[in-house]
Amino acid sequence: MRLFEFQGKRIFKEYGIPIQSGKLIYPGDSLSNLSPPLVLKAQVLSGGRGKAGGIKMWDGHQDLAKIVSELFHLKINNEQVKAILALESVDILREIYLSLTFNRSRSTPVLIAGISGGVDIEKTAKEAKEQIFFTEFNFLLGISDFQIRGLAKKININDSIEFRRIILSMYRIFREYDASLVEINPLAITPQGLIAIDAKIELDDQASFRHQELCRELKEEIKSIVSDNLTIEKEEDTITFVPLHGDIGVVSDGAGTGLLTLDLLARYGGKVANFCELGGITNPEVVFKALKKVHQDKNVKSVLVVLIGGFNRMDEMAEGIVKFCAQPNNQIPIFVRMCGTKENEGKKIMQEAKIPIYDDLHEVVQKAVQKARER
Repeated sequence: MRLFEFQGKRIFKEYGIPIQSGKLIYPGDSLSNLSPPLVLKAQVLSGGRGKAGGIKMWDGHQDLAKIVSELFHLKINNEQVKAILALESVDILREIYLSLTFNRSRSTPVLIAGISGGVDIEKTAKEAKEQIFFTEFNFLLGISDFQIRGLAKKININDSIEFRRIILSMYRIFREYDASLVEINPLAITPQGLIAIDAKIELDDQASFRHQELCRELKEEIKSIVSDNLTIEKEEDTITFVPLHGDIGVVSDGAGTGLLTLDLLARYGGKVANFCELGGITNPEVVFKALKKVHQDKNVKSVLVVLIGGFNRMDEMAEGIVKFCAQPNNQIPIFVRMCGTKENEGKKIMQEAKIPIYDDLHEVVQKAVQKARER
């Protein structure tokens, strides 16, 4: 889940990262209490807003209402601007790039720093590799002081103490929020010290079950701002779908469960048409959409659903299955095995809907394989 700049800066402030003072403006808000000089920044979830005209300066000589109106009428990557962040202007001596993310190929967290900030970091990494520095570290041990001092020297930062404080605060956010990205682009060197001019935070949807209240609040805030025609990350985005070439559709609520099921299908001579993992904490609607996705494959002759309730509740999973089976023209047989949290309640829902439910994993796999052969 990607956050707006104002949400990221709110988190930065809570963790002691210096930011500009500012105010969030919505359409129709009074502008009378704003004083120049200001930087007016359109709040959108997509990038490239500077090039699209989404950042304006106001020094007091222009018509502020006109600038604000122009920004609210702006579309950036098909996203209508519905909020503007008005920030105090600061005297920037130099800009650098700073972020924490993962090196997915090595499954290692990495601190990235660039000599120049306010730039497309991916483009810079390709065209000027010598200006970008990557520092991998142990996630449990954190970033060492000697690593930070060495990095400060490479990118010519004199105030290594403040630089260290900002990096460690970024790391706390990265760890405590289960973020996949914490980025400051740019981090400005000013006469007053280091200031985060921008903020970009992306949270890992797979870890949302550890921050349910926070994620709910952030999503509601995002939904209140994004334009109606913009598709934001929804629950179905946690679904992992893998198309294959067989005739049995598979739905599971975890990668380990799914892989075990695939192994058993191979043992009993079944061929998988597609594999759908729900991912994270799910709800009836996600189960419904996963089954719908699996059934879209015309080669599917039977569907196997294997659920092990850890974080997920089997009564909610059953509701999603029953809802799907109640759809018209749904002729493909479905075989379900569930156990774990709220297992009895889930089985009762399934039985009342007259949907077969199995306790033995080997038995349900063999039933799905047999039905696919018959059809």
